Amino acid sequence: MSSALRHRVDGPEDAPVVVLGPSLGTDLTFFDDQVHALKSRWRVIRFDLPGHGGSPAPPGPYSIADLAGRVLDLLRELGVDRFGYVGVSIGGAIGQWLGVHHADVVTSLVVCTSAARFGDPQAWRDRAARVRREGTDWLIPSRHGTWFTAGFARRDPGRVAWLLDMLRGTEPEGYAGCCEAIAGFDIRDLLPRITAPTLVIAGERDPATPVSSSREIAGAVPGARLVVVPGASHLANVERPDVVDQLISEHLEAGENRCDALSRLS
Repeated sequence: MSSALRHRVDGPEDAPVVVLGPSLGTDLTFFDDQVHALKSRWRVIRFDLPGHGGSPAPPGPYSIADLAGRVLDLLRELGVDRFGYVGVSIGGAIGQWLGVHHADVVTSLVVCTSAARFGDPQAWRDRAARVRREGTDWLIPSRHGTWFTAGFARRDPGRVAWLLDMLRGTEPEGYAGCCEAIAGFDIRDLLPRITAPTLVIAGERDPATPVSSSREIAGAVPGARLVVVPGASHLANVERPDVVDQLISEHLEAGENRCDALSRLS
C-alpha cells in the first residue's frame, strides 16, 4: 500500500507529539473533542484510514502492519521520531502493533474500545465482501446501539447524524480493506512485549469490543491500567468525552514525565 494518509496537525510545533488513530468508518474529525482538550499541551497528529475522509483507497486487502507502516511513514515525513499514541477500535489495533514492534518510539499508549483479536475473522471477510458489492449504507441501522447508546442518540441526534455521515462517505474499497486487516489481526501472544505505559479504555455498554476484550489487553500488557467508562458504547470518546479526555490527558502527561525522568537519569 503506497498511498499517503490525509492528516491534520494541531498544537505547538515544539510540543511533545501525540498521534490519534480513528475507528473504522470514521474520519479525522472524529477526534475533534480530543484535539480541543490536548492541543494546548501537545502537537496532535490525526489521520484518515485508507478510503476514509480524504485518504485514497488503494486496492485491498490491507493488514494492520500495512496501516501501521503508513502511519510511521507519515510521521517520518513530519520529522517525528517519538510519540504518544491514542487509538480507538482499529486505531487501537494499530497502536498495539506499534507498541509491540516499535517499542523504542512509542512513549505512551492509550487503547480505547479495541481488541487484541476482533471476533470471528470470517465475519469480517463477509462484511468486506458485502461492502464491496453494496457500499456502506446497509451498515447504518446497525450502528445504533453499537457505536452509541440509545440514550446518546436521543440526547444528541446531530452528533449521531455527523457520525453516520462519515460512514456513508467512506469508500467501499477502503472500508473493506480495513475489515480484512481486522480479520487478520491477532496480537494476543505478543502483548507482553509492549513496554510503553498503557491505558486501556472500555465502554461499559460496548457490544463490538466488550469490556472482556479490553480486560484481555490490560491483563497481558505489563503494568497496563483498565478503566471502564460508564454508560458508553463503542465510540466512547464521542459519547463521553468528559471522561475520556481527562483519562487521556492524565495518562499522556504521566508518560511524558516518565520520559523526562529517564532522560535525566541517562
